[in-house]
Amino acid sequence: QVQLVESGGGLVQAGDSLRLSCAASGRTLSTYVMGWFRQAPGKEREFVASISRNTYKTDYARSVKGRFTISRDNTGTTVYLQMNSLKPEDTADYYCAADIRDHSSWFTTGLDIADYDYWGQGTQVTVLS
Repeated sequence: QVQLVESGGGLVQAGDSLRLSCAASGRTLSTYVMGWFRQAPGKEREFVASISRNTYKTDYARSVKGRFTISRDNTGTTVYLQMNSLKPEDTADYYCAADIRDHSSWFTTGLDIADYDYWGQGTQVTVLS
């Protein structure tokens, strides 16, 4: 069992920035495809960003591309989501997810919730207009 814990959410004004963190106690995440998803009230969980093993590749939803950046720390224990120029429509619970499958390609990312095996409990981001 990979227990993921997100942190860094909060209440901000439109245009502000937040950095979300995702970590797993007792685990390195560098060998996992990692993703960030979000779920707004009354909506389905949607893809935000994904990063391949060892950061060979990243992918983003069109709605956040150019504003959000997914990254890993140097130790491989934490995955970040830097969120800049936040908009009210970014308001959601943000979830970190891990795909622990051993993919043959270093460039594999996951854009669907079905690609992931473990999920954190979420951290809430509220962006005021």
